Amino acid sequence: MIQVTPHMRILVAVEPVDFRAGIDALVGVCRQRLASDPFDGGLFVFANRRRSAIKILVYDGNGFWLCQKRLSSGKFAYWPDGLPPARAFEACELQVLLMGGDPTRASVPPPWRALRTAR
Repeated sequence: MIQVTPHMRILVAVEPVDFRAGIDALVGVCRQRLASDPFDGGLFVFANRRRSAIKILVYDGNGFWLCQKRLSSGKFAYWPDGLPPARAFEACELQVLLMGGDPTRASVPPPWRALRTAR
């Protein structure tokens, strides 16, 4: 079971990947295109060219998990674009993305905020 927690590092690859790729090929993408170590416990999210499916790769200390979600119809409404090869996401943004929403329009609290103490 993969548990996505607020302190987890999540990277979403901007460029699509060939979905025939398995774990070993995606590990190579993490190292070469994203310049990241796939063994550091981060969660890596990839989309196919049509944006109708995503794959999530994560190393849990014992082996790799590779999860895939394919939409029944349509495509993911949002996917990051731009010059960096990957964009960092918060856990709540990933949840919105997985539900087919736009994380940039979601109203979520910041990942950390100071708490007021009672006096």
